[in-house]
Amino acid sequence: MQNSLSTSPSPFPFDLTGMHLAPGKGLAVQLYQSLRDRILGGQIDRQVKLPTTRELAQALKVSRTTVVRAYDQLYAEGYISARVGDGTYVSAPASDIAKTPPPAKAVVKPRLSALGQRVATHAKLMPQPGKPRAFRLGVPALDLFPGDVWARLQADFWRRAPENHIGYSDPAGDPQLREMLAGYLRNARGLVCDPDQIIITAGTQQALFMCAQLLLNPGDLAAMENPGYPRAASALTLTGGKVVGIGVDAEGLIAQELHAHRDIRLTYVTPSHQYPSGVTLSLARRLELLAWAEANQAYILEDDYDGEYRYSGTPLALLASLDRSGRVLYMGTFSKIAFPGLRLGYIVAPPALANTLVNLRMQYDRHSSVPEQAVMAEFIAQGHFQRHVRRMRRASRARRDTMSEVWDRIRPGGIVLPQIDAGLHCTVRLPTVGQQDEMILKAAEIGVEIDGLTRFWLPHAVNENKQGKRENGGGLVMGFGGADEAAIAAAIKALAKAWR
Repeated sequence: MQNSLSTSPSPFPFDLTGMHLAPGKGLAVQLYQSLRDRILGGQIDRQVKLPTTRELAQALKVSRTTVVRAYDQLYAEGYISARVGDGTYVSAPASDIAKTPPPAKAVVKPRLSALGQRVATHAKLMPQPGKPRAFRLGVPALDLFPGDVWARLQADFWRRAPENHIGYSDPAGDPQLREMLAGYLRNARGLVCDPDQIIITAGTQQALFMCAQLLLNPGDLAAMENPGYPRAASALTLTGGKVVGIGVDAEGLIAQELHAHRDIRLTYVTPSHQYPSGVTLSLARRLELLAWAEANQAYILEDDYDGEYRYSGTPLALLASLDRSGRVLYMGTFSKIAFPGLRLGYIVAPPALANTLVNLRMQYDRHSSVPEQAVMAEFIAQGHFQRHVRRMRRASRARRDTMSEVWDRIRPGGIVLPQIDAGLHCTVRLPTVGQQDEMILKAAEIGVEIDGLTRFWLPHAVNENKQGKRENGGGLVMGFGGADEAAIAAAIKALAKAWR
């Protein structure tokens, strides 16, 4: 049964007929909201005297305490005011708000900073929701992550975590995690570094923004592979830098093209497995790139996003391990080995830049999540991480093999896959963008996710061959890490029918 005012003439100088208070749902809150809405709506005019708390309580058949609480909230927010010896009145400001005409339905252009304007013009690229399907990009074998081990380590942390482990922490990152990472990089990637050179970040994207802000002034030139990683281009341009696209061939970034541009401050590169073409930067190109950086006092951002996935041959030495002049900032992530939602990455900085990057990290969001860092440190220390890397590499190799074997046997659309020696995706070039778009559309209709190569061409940088003709073209970029072998085989067979 609801409480409401009687329909008999109101003893008050305004009409409260129809005010309903449902029992058991916070009567004071309901009364406050009802009175506030009537004040803002102009139904209770300015300077009108409200009934006493006792009078309103009797009229509504509620306790006086309920009315007192509602009035107290209205007092606190300035909707009503008290006059000593006279009573309670509706405040003029609330009435003024009610009587203010609504604004015209015009689009008001916000006044943004230069950075805000650059952000507003960037395309909004959201990750695909739901369980990974063939051939979604950027997703590892999430079905293999040892969630039970992770949960146990989390529980252990909270059982033993002293107060100084859950307060503010070192902006450089958890000391044990940095020590564990230094050992892992030395043994697995051949990179010898001190834990003090490592800065833990909220993924590679934050690492990119930090490096760009540290090294680029507005208007400075930054080079990157074209086609390349779109989010890297965003990080470089949002800080005010101007991006120069450098061509990619079978040996990776064409370092010679860097000499055609003066005053390039830094170059972003994915040498282990170029994103998205999939080629590996040759040793000769690596040495050429390092020599260019030293000669021009420029820096190299080395993104080793999926360096753990190598299926044939010996991995080439990292640029950071070959660096002798402190010009390489190495970036790694746990997203492609653990899971993308973890948001843990890291920078290995030259000693001369490490402290400055730590100070910059402090200004971003102080530090990454302390519990997740501590759990990852134990995950590595107890050997789980290394075992998981081997498990993930075996699974990805099996998925790569299935994709290559089934595709070569069926040849959807008559397309020949390239040899896949590393990473979690492959790229196929197509003669025209129109063919690319048509094939992607038909794939989407049957529930298969494929990215177009055109998404990775820099919007304001076009490669040209010696004859000056555009080389930008279409293609298919397909990830095979997130779906199991059965799903991959089924998707290829479905594509063969869709593209027939």
